[in-house]
Amino acid sequence: MEYVYAAMILHEAKKEINEANLKNVLKAAGVEFDEARIKALVSSLEGVDIEEAISSASMPVAHAPAAAPAAGAPEQKHSDSKKEEKKEEAEASALEGLGALFG
Repeated sequence: MEYVYAAMILHEAKKEINEANLKNVLKAAGVEFDEARIKALVSSLEGVDIEEAISSASMPVAHAPAAAPAAGAPEQKHSDSKKEEKKEEAEASALEGLGALFG
């Protein structure tokens, strides 16, 4: 994950995402890095519009509407913990695309 964070820092700083810059960011953070992973990340990001990837990953995920309760069935209220769980699942789903992008 630290490789992705390093790439995002470089992107935000408007610096080129290349092997040397990634190594410098990781070194500055005190992270031991793997040359092969850095090469793979740089290679996978070639031609990728990172702004577009970030904005599409942060879009909310649409869910199908919940089924209506059966006639005569008492309505059940969702607890706050269930609502929080669903929110976390939606956020995780949205971020999966971004994670796949960065390897």
